[in-house]
Amino acid sequence: MNNLYLLLQDFFTKENGELNALGKAIKIIIVFISVKIVIRILNSIIDKSVNKRIKNASLAEEKKIKTLVTVFKNVLKYVLYFIGIVIILDMFGVNTSSILATAGIGGLAISFGAQSLVKDIITGFFILFEDQYSVGDYITIGDYTGIVEEVGVRVTKLRDFSGELHIIPNGSINVVTNMGRGPMRALVKVKIPYEEDIDRAVNVIERVLEKIKKENDSIVEGPSVLGVTSLGESADESSVIITVIGKTKPMEQWALERQIRKAIKEAFDKENIKFAYPRMIVYNGKP
Repeated sequence: MNNLYLLLQDFFTKENGELNALGKAIKIIIVFISVKIVIRILNSIIDKSVNKRIKNASLAEEKKIKTLVTVFKNVLKYVLYFIGIVIILDMFGVNTSSILATAGIGGLAISFGAQSLVKDIITGFFILFEDQYSVGDYITIGDYTGIVEEVGVRVTKLRDFSGELHIIPNGSINVVTNMGRGPMRALVKVKIPYEEDIDRAVNVIERVLEKIKKENDSIVEGPSVLGVTSLGESADESSVIITVIGKTKPMEQWALERQIRKAIKEAFDKENIKFAYPRMIVYNGKP
């Protein structure tokens, strides 16, 4: 055993006892493998503890927890890799203590050259701790609307319905419209011709809505008929506009609107009630 140790020592070290090129390469590999193993172990511990908490958490709390866990894992990864790099630099004779000592001066210099990066990170922490939005929320940031896929310390990733992924620096976010919190409004406008009986049409719509209330579990309030909310008096369409409104769980409003339109169309067809449509009246010049 002692002979094997001496053989390995001769193979990986120089005559003065320092590591040779092969020894340093092996040590670098060992350091990075160790860092990866530690990251996996810590991530596993975090996931187990988080899963226990998520079981008793509400949907909003679950989204917030998942978002914070993602950010914490990223920060943890960067810290461990930084430690690994410091160990490697120290192996090559770089004075790492002086690097750490001058970090304050270096940070001051970097802050002037990377103000946008610092702004992104600071804004990212405020977004997370104020819980402005979480992973899975449907939001609008500036000109972009979509589902939040990731909330990082520096950027927010937003996936729109066309599949495009928008990566938005947190520092550029001024106003956020969150459509994933609280009940959402479903709005349907039904247009009928002036010649139709309004009360009859409203009664048919109300019967349709009563049936939908019993079938759809996503409904929070309504839906109900507001009544005649407008009269279409354009050149190409004359109509009476009946508005239906309801509230649903987040992200379910569009499904409810589609269900209401389909049901009203089927009911109107059975009752022989017509919808308004563009038409043109041509006069022959006679009184």
